[in-house]
Amino acid sequence: MCSRYRFAVRPGMPRDGATRFSDAQGRPIHHFLGVSSFAEYTVVDVNHAVKVNPAMPPALACLLSCGASTGVGAAWKLAKVEPGSSVAIFGLGGVGLAVKWQKERGFVGRFKLFWSHESDAFHPLFLPAGKKFGVTHFINPKELGEKPVSQAIVEMTDGGADYCFECIGLAALMNDAFLSSREGWGNTIILGVEMHGAPLSIPSREILHGKSVIGSMFGGVKPKQDIPILADKYLNKELELDKFITHEVGFKDINKAFDLLQQGKSLRCTIWMDM
Repeated sequence: MCSRYRFAVRPGMPRDGATRFSDAQGRPIHHFLGVSSFAEYTVVDVNHAVKVNPAMPPALACLLSCGASTGVGAAWKLAKVEPGSSVAIFGLGGVGLAVKWQKERGFVGRFKLFWSHESDAFHPLFLPAGKKFGVTHFINPKELGEKPVSQAIVEMTDGGADYCFECIGLAALMNDAFLSSREGWGNTIILGVEMHGAPLSIPSREILHGKSVIGSMFGGVKPKQDIPILADKYLNKELELDKFITHEVGFKDINKAFDLLQQGKSLRCTIWMDM
């Protein structure tokens, strides 16, 4: 992954570029994303450390990394979704569900929709999980026949969704999300990292009709400022982080955690180092 994504190539600490890790043979080990979060112990730059309320359980604080914070931040910090807005969510994994889960601005959208980019990926987990988080409408592409998903959403929302969130990472899906947004003021927020490196191509006339696309890194969340806020919201029972944990495994079963994720059977799996 360090060679695949440019933003992830950080061989060492940000101030001097040197690594603080080495293996048993003395060979350097890179600091992935500057934190090396799969390590039991790590060394991070002071700018990468965030102080939160000590009452915050570490088992749930870990969800405030990329995932829950990204989805919440996208609706709260970037889109600034207004109460009563129509919202389409493309992808109901941990990030997509966190978009719906955002309550900061009294967000109660009229439509919350799901579409998977693979015909066999409408996993049974997504329906109960989505309903638990308050999703009201679901779209299964296998049931649409020849109708494009964007057309189905435009019809369901009487003109298009006010906000579309792409949470998977496919250029074609980003385009569909954009086409699903409402003329005049529709916003499409891109949260997924395009997994094939394909460019995004959208019709220029749609831009002239008042639609816009918003890029996102970490959902617009500023860690030093916003993660402590989100932690306090959990402690105040405003953010239900517990709902995201569907499995827990020991470190020796880390591959099982990845299998559960790839099979669509897990939202978030806690990996315990001492199990």
